[in-house]
Amino acid sequence: MAFVRSYLLVRYKNSVLTQRFFSSMSDKRGLVLGVYSTDDGTDDVKFTKFAQQYNESTAGKLLEQIKICGPIKCGQTRIYWDLGKYPAVAVAGLGDASKWDELDEINGAKENVRIAASSGVKALSACKIGRIEVEDMEDAKAAAEGALLSNYKFQDFKSKDKQTTLPAVSLAENANGGDQWEQGWVLGQAQNWARSLMETPANLMTPSIFSENVKAKLACVNVDVQVHDENWAKEKKMGSFLSVTNGTKEPAKFVEITYKGEGSDDKCIGLVGKGVTFDSGGISLKPSASMDQMRADMGGAANVAATIFALAQLKAPVFVKGFIPLCENMPSGNATKPGDVVFAMNGKSICVDNTDAEGRLILADALCYASTFNPKFILDIATLTGAIKVALGDCVAGVFSTNNALWNQIHAAGSETGDRVWRMPLFKHYSEQMTDHNGYDLNNLGKGKGGGSCTAAAFLREFVPKEIPWMHVDMAGVMGDCSDQGYTGAKGMTGRPMRTLVEFITKASP
Repeated sequence: MAFVRSYLLVRYKNSVLTQRFFSSMSDKRGLVLGVYSTDDGTDDVKFTKFAQQYNESTAGKLLEQIKICGPIKCGQTRIYWDLGKYPAVAVAGLGDASKWDELDEINGAKENVRIAASSGVKALSACKIGRIEVEDMEDAKAAAEGALLSNYKFQDFKSKDKQTTLPAVSLAENANGGDQWEQGWVLGQAQNWARSLMETPANLMTPSIFSENVKAKLACVNVDVQVHDENWAKEKKMGSFLSVTNGTKEPAKFVEITYKGEGSDDKCIGLVGKGVTFDSGGISLKPSASMDQMRADMGGAANVAATIFALAQLKAPVFVKGFIPLCENMPSGNATKPGDVVFAMNGKSICVDNTDAEGRLILADALCYASTFNPKFILDIATLTGAIKVALGDCVAGVFSTNNALWNQIHAAGSETGDRVWRMPLFKHYSEQMTDHNGYDLNNLGKGKGGGSCTAAAFLREFVPKEIPWMHVDMAGVMGDCSDQGYTGAKGMTGRPMRTLVEFITKASP
């Protein structure tokens, strides 16, 4: 295996590392260790327990090498070669969790572990190390999440000989937290599946293909999946949902998922996910720039499917039903026209002033149908509005909730997973903007200017009975190309905030 004789000091994003350039991915083993920052102005090195043991196995040579270049900051990595039983050892900075501000509303210790594990894996992968072992970093679940989410690349349709070989990643031998690592591994795998669903081009992820993909995937974990067709939707009087699919030749589907864990309650939790597999805007056509991103307008559907997939693998003692309306939104001679009036499953009439506000139309009927099961609560999730990204940026999902207890629980869940949420208002003012009309019950656009995510949530609220607690998650801001999480990358679809949904559902009680 040829490599350049000289060693070069190179910068790999936030990592500084000594790199040998190999011709291809090797079968060499690499180890990722963690080291904390110190805040006393000295060059003292504070290892994790596992890293301390490894340093002792090298007779202190690892510590000597680290001290040559000084402290390793959070997110930085240095690679040391032929030091101990591993050909390559990446030492990743865990930082100081206390440096996170209280206003960041995040568990800094867990997030630093994700950052460090990710940095170490990416650094070794850049050196073509084929087998990477990661220590537990004193939080094996977070370490697995960071390691797996960073070791992802969507290349399903690239020629096989041009695909990048990714390293095999595992928990280091003799590390603690094997069960916790497996939990993190399940969550990382599920989120990466959601990312792949969202990344797949729309012609290869139609409503039919999406439903088949979900059914096959969930069959592996014994979860029941029913795929309903357009005739079923017509029988249910889902005129709002079906109005969106008028302009396309691709048939609409409605996926119903049932997972009932052992020891769960008799009443289910309802999860509703927006599944527009491509959104052109319909007659209210979107601008052409970045329209290809709308292949991921089924991000809510991907999150629901991946969440239930993870819950089933974790054998969570919960009863969850998923409801996923799937369709395309396309212009044609048959497409819904601005000003048309359609009728939802609950009988309410809706004037469609803008066909590009289609997500709320398909969710309306899905919420009505989910309500017929009298769930403990309903959570819907959707890439619903660009307005939420204007309001909150690309680091947090917006949440609208009719129940304070549920809000507090999902807020706490987001802090633990690093995928945070922020509460948005459900004022009566917004509802009046959607319902104060003479000729019909609702308009799919608000009367006023601004507050687009708030009026969209107010619209959805009209389709959930008041006695059922309800939450709406607008995930459009974290759909893709996010700048806040190095371990999910700055480019591509993220699958967020799936891990927060899992954390929330396993502990939720209205």
